[in-house]
Order: sequence, then C-alpha cells, then structure tokens
Amino acid sequence: MLLRRRFAGRDDPQWCSARMKPRPRLLKDEDLPPEPRQTRSKEKRERLKNAALELFGAYGYERASIEEIARRAGLATGTFYQHYRSKRQLLLALMDDFLEGMARLNLSPAPTGDVRGMLRGLLARGLATDRRYLGAYRAWQEAMLSDSALAADQVKVRQWTTERIAGLLKLLQLSPAARPIANVRALADVVDSLCWSLIAEAASTGKDQLNAKIDAVTDLIYHAVFRDRPAREHT
Repeated sequence: MLLRRRFAGRDDPQWCSARMKPRPRLLKDEDLPPEPRQTRSKEKRERLKNAALELFGAYGYERASIEEIARRAGLATGTFYQHYRSKRQLLLALMDDFLEGMARLNLSPAPTGDVRGMLRGLLARGLATDRRYLGAYRAWQEAMLSDSALAADQVKVRQWTTERIAGLLKLLQLSPAARPIANVRALADVVDSLCWSLIAEAASTGKDQLNAKIDAVTDLIYHAVFRDRPAREHT
C-alpha cells in the first residue's frame, strides 16, 4: 500500500538497481593461476576455500597457515599453489565470493503494505547469505590492519555497500508516508555500519540475541524513514 503505486518508469526498482555501481572486483589485478576446468580440480579449489573459511573463522588470518589449510582440505601443500599463489590471494578470492553473494541480494522493496516486515526480511536474508563467509570477514578485518592495499579495498567495499543502502532508502522515500530525510547518505552510512557489525558479531551471537539485533536495526531504519502513525491508528 505504501509503495505500490510508486514504482513506474524512472521509479521502478529494476531501473534503480541498474543504475547502481558494480561491486568492487577484488581479483581484478591479481595474477591468479588458471581457472580449473576439470571437475576434480574444481572440487579441490572448493575444498581449499572451505578449509580456509573454517580456519580463518577459528584462528584468524595470521595463525591459519597455508600448510594447515592444505591439511584441513586433505591436500598436499603443493596443490595449494596450483590454485592460489599466496594466502593473501586466497583471502581475496573468498572476499570476492562474499561480495558476489551480497551483489545477488535484491534490495528492491516489494510493493507491499508491510514495509517493516520487508525490511526485516532483507536484513535476515543478507545475514543468511553472509554467514558462510564469517571466517573470511574475520580474517579480512585482521589482514587489512597491516596491508594498506586491503584497507584501500575495504574503503571501496564500504562505499559500494553504503550506496546500495542509500538506493534502498531513496526508494522507500517515494512513499507518501515517508518523512523527508535531510541526508540520505549519512543515514545509509549509519545503517551500513550497523549491518557490518551484525556480520562481524554473528558467529559469536546466539540466535535469539541476533534476532533481537536484527529487529532493532529494522526499527531504526523504519522509524528514520517513515512518520510515526498517530496514536489513534494504533488502537
């Protein structure tokens, strides 16, 4: 009801999504070994990725060695170098996969009256998409502290995710029930920071506590964008 009649022509969510900048390509300048073609080689690469996600999640970046990653994957250390030239390159590959999953998350609001439910669903789906890569994000946070190139990539990543959230907020502002927001970009930056915090804390947060945090972020977005209904409408 709030959004239904607003998505036509220039205001169509697909049109807005098309205008979004593409995600950062973290492997763009990397000299990666050739992509495996044989099924067995592809499976080995996936085993290395899965092993790294487990070890990065458990021990962080520095304490997870290439030898241990290969051992956890059930492969020889030499096999690691057939797929990645360094542990850093493997981390970049994992974070690139992470961003690809985020890029596939549709942030276009559905034309429904339950805007709060729609917002909560977006947050929950985003977190479900990201949970597999919690180990990669933990390692990324650690590695970029001493790697200026990774820190620069993180700035680009945050700019991209903030822009995606700003696009969603601008679409929600098309509703007649929306309140004017003086600085959508600033609000998007706050929401983006909260979402990244949820990702960082998800591995060590219980289900009930995590759901409570998702509810809190949902309420923050909803009340920041929409006017509170008069008291008589609540009765």
